[in-house]
Amino acid sequence: MTARKPGLIALFDVDGTLTAPRKVVTPDMLKFMQELRKVVTIGVVGGSDLVKISEQLGKSVINEYDYVFAENGLVAYKDGKLLGTQSLKSYLGEEKLKEFINFTLHYIADLDIPIKRGTFIEFRSGMLNVSPIGRNCSQEERDDFEKYDKVHNIRPKMVTVLREKFSHLNLTFSIGGQISFDVFPQGWDKTYCLRYLEDFHEIHFFGDKTYKGGNDFEIYESEITVGHTASFYLYTYAFGIANRYALQSTNHHSAIESSSSSSSSSSSFRGNDVSLPFPVKQTAKRGVSKQ
Repeated sequence: MTARKPGLIALFDVDGTLTAPRKVVTPDMLKFMQELRKVVTIGVVGGSDLVKISEQLGKSVINEYDYVFAENGLVAYKDGKLLGTQSLKSYLGEEKLKEFINFTLHYIADLDIPIKRGTFIEFRSGMLNVSPIGRNCSQEERDDFEKYDKVHNIRPKMVTVLREKFSHLNLTFSIGGQISFDVFPQGWDKTYCLRYLEDFHEIHFFGDKTYKGGNDFEIYESEITVGHTASFYLYTYAFGIANRYALQSTNHHSAIESSSSSSSSSSSFRGNDVSLPFPVKQTAKRGVSKQ
């Protein structure tokens, strides 16, 4: 059995990266992650709470990954054991929370969109999740709202209003998934989980929403990660697409190269030629490995 490479971790976003949004992980992806774990430390970091992550990756998720970071790492697990939690209610206080929730619900009530359902604000341990359509919508309604939002910018416009109205609270607004956005104090984005990874000198992060305003942006751009843009749901198993990629890296930067193409860089992490079963950008973000 090959020993795992010390000091290196592969950290994956959940929605849109390991699974299609709010969908269950495929058997192929599960098999890939099991193989990858044999050669490197692996972890997942998602904006959702542990219940939703477990619905997607399996009920035993905290035992199948070395690290599991729910709610951006505000609820953190290592080797199946709780590492730490953070509370939004304790941080902001009840009065500020009520002020924000009341204004947001009034805004949604006045919002003219094709349909609305229920659960417009979901209170989590370390953040609020706000959905203009409501989280109780069906999958078909999710898909329709995502298309509508891309044309009419419902979420970006709402975020702009809330950011201006509550600038005194120093909140971060992070759009993710199909129908919602997360709200949390500055610094409580996915980079929060990095405080638990100080023993690793090389941290590779894979996510789909790595653009500014996306919920993977901050950790993708962090100086102590090597960021890669990856999107699972663009990969179509039904057609047997063969565009699988292997991770190439050096001590100070990394690039994703097609497994069929030549590369001049030395490979410090190929996972015994385990290739990523989803398309990624040909060239990853030039990250700075932690020294």
